[in-house]
Amino acid sequence: MLQQPELLSPAGSLETLKYAVLYGADAVYCALPEFGMRAAPPNFTAAELQEGCIFAHARGRRVYLTLNTLPTNEELARLPAAIEQAAAAGVDAFIIADLGVLRLAQKYAPGVDIHFSTQAGIANYAAAAAAYELGVKRVVLARELSLPDIAQIRDHAPPELELEAFVHGAMCMSVSGRCLLSSYMTGRSGNRGECAQPCRWKYYLVEERRPGQYMEIGENQDGSYILNANDLCTAPFIDLVCQAGVDSLKIEGRAKTFYYVASVTSAYRRALDHYLADPAADAFELPADVFDELDRTSHRHYSPGFYFGKEQALQTPSHTYVRPWDFIGTVDSWEDGVARCTQRGKFSLGDTLEVLQPDGTICTLTPDWIRDADGAAIQATPHPMMAFSIPCETPLMPCSLLRMPKKEN
Repeated sequence: MLQQPELLSPAGSLETLKYAVLYGADAVYCALPEFGMRAAPPNFTAAELQEGCIFAHARGRRVYLTLNTLPTNEELARLPAAIEQAAAAGVDAFIIADLGVLRLAQKYAPGVDIHFSTQAGIANYAAAAAAYELGVKRVVLARELSLPDIAQIRDHAPPELELEAFVHGAMCMSVSGRCLLSSYMTGRSGNRGECAQPCRWKYYLVEERRPGQYMEIGENQDGSYILNANDLCTAPFIDLVCQAGVDSLKIEGRAKTFYYVASVTSAYRRALDHYLADPAADAFELPADVFDELDRTSHRHYSPGFYFGKEQALQTPSHTYVRPWDFIGTVDSWEDGVARCTQRGKFSLGDTLEVLQPDGTICTLTPDWIRDADGAAIQATPHPMMAFSIPCETPLMPCSLLRMPKKEN
């Protein structure tokens, strides 16, 4: 098993991978264009995967590749080449759900570790032990397990088998993502990474012989979102997750932006390090700045998921996200009191910015001036990806993130 819990972050692109590593991830998981269970993100070309592995390994981090779809016979013929390509790029493990893919990975990349995906539905210690007997090094546990369930698996599964569990992000209303709603309703299969998320839609009742007459179900004043799960957040009890025997703490979100991944990774890095500084303490108290950080990214209402029983896995009251902050830009460099930046959102002279740095430190500044790429004074940064510079007495690390509270309309 790992010496201490690993913090595992998602990466839907090479840029996101780099930010996840810089902001504290011990490992990242990503995908090639095929076989990876997420069609929406850009995913990785073979060359990008190799670059990502070099970047991560140079900093002592690991890269896991998802191969967790259930391939058709026609797709299967392309899989050996993808496996060999990924192994040559340097990935540390494959995340797999299908037994045939497992055997192909063992045949074509025998030196790469195998992790069983949450899609495999490991919900008890017998299944975990069977996976280990098949040559699996780690199992990603079903999301429906409670803390006592996980502790029982840890106590009865082979001690060499690593356990991974989701600790943050979107939750699926179906059992470990085994859902056919999207495929049935839209022709887009969630099991092939194309979920249209009909569980997030607002629903009315329609009687068969009264077409066009929509009747409110009446869940609350915002409408009825009867399948819409809250986002998972375990930061306040990350100590209990670790003590249950989890070796890898997984953040969901391969379709999320690099800003989201960097921010959430930074928050969980601080939470985990705070716990590991004194794991024998009688009580764990989450630093206030950790939850503050988790409130600075777009998210649904938070809940503890199934960790304290299914009664705590709550529904969110609407399809809308909580978006209290705007992402403004990135810091490319800092020198002699000037930060050179790239725009990711508009801000104006007089606005107060908050800066999150890769080491987790935060500072605020209200720039006295803004200059464009030519050095001309400007009043705002309205153009996407425009270069600009601002004064800042505090030295800023490259890849720092600029943001500010959302303005009232």
